[in-house]
Amino acid sequence: MTTRRRALLLAGTALAGVSACGATSAGTTGTPATSDMPQPQQPAPAQAAQPWPPEITHGPRTRSAVALTFHGQGDPALVSALLGVLERAGARATILAVGSWLAAEPQLARRITGAGHDLGNHTQNHRAMTRLSVAAVDREIDECAQVLHRLTGTIGTWFRPSQTPRANAVIEAAATRAGYPTCLAYDVDSLDYTDPGAAAIISTTMRLLRPGSIVSMHCGHVGTVKAMPALLSAIADRGLRPVSMTELLSP
Repeated sequence: MTTRRRALLLAGTALAGVSACGATSAGTTGTPATSDMPQPQQPAPAQAAQPWPPEITHGPRTRSAVALTFHGQGDPALVSALLGVLERAGARATILAVGSWLAAEPQLARRITGAGHDLGNHTQNHRAMTRLSVAAVDREIDECAQVLHRLTGTIGTWFRPSQTPRANAVIEAAATRAGYPTCLAYDVDSLDYTDPGAAAIISTTMRLLRPGSIVSMHCGHVGTVKAMPALLSAIADRGLRPVSMTELLSP
C-alpha cells in the first residue's frame, strides 16, 4: 500500500469517527440520530392507574374519614357562616356550585378554594337533568365549567347532576365530554333541604354514616348551619374526619 493511499484511509476513518460523535454528543447543533431501540415509557399518572368508576357513591370503607358535600347556592351570608364553622373546626368539604349562583357571588369561589375545600360543578341553572335533551345537558355542564374556569383557572374535579340522586347514561356521557369522567353521588342524604331542624339533620346523618361515606348537604339553609357544630363533634366522636373528596379518594 502506497504512503498516499494509507494517508487517505486514515483521514477517512478519522472523519467517520468525528461524524459519529457529532450525531450523539449533547453539545452539538446537528440533529441527533434516530435510534431503532425501543424507548422507555414514562410512568402513567397515579389516577390513570386507579381509575374511578363513572359514578361514585362512597369512598373506601377502610378509611376513618367521610366527605361532606354541599350543593352550592343560597344566601351568601349563610354560605359564609357555614364555611366559617367548617374552618374553625379544621374540616374540609366539597362545595358543588351552581354556575349562575357562583357567577353572581365570585368572592365565594376565592373563599372556598382559599380555605382548602374542593369546588366542583353542580350545573349552570340547577335544572332537572334527567328531563333534559342531550344538548341541554351538555350546556348545563359546560356553562358551569366555564364559570369555574374563569374564576379559579380550573373546571374542578367533581361534578354532581342537579335534581337527581344518580346520573343516567346521558348525563355520564355529557360529563365525560366536559372533562368530568366521574359523577359524584352519595350514600348519606341528610335531607337538610327539607328544613327539618338541626336535631333531625344530625340524627339522619349519623344514623347512616359509615367510614368512607359521602354525605349530601346544602348551602343556604339555616338548619344546616345550626346543625354543623354538633354534627362535626358527633363525627369526631365516632373517630372519623371530614375531608374533601380529593383527600377521601387519594391513593
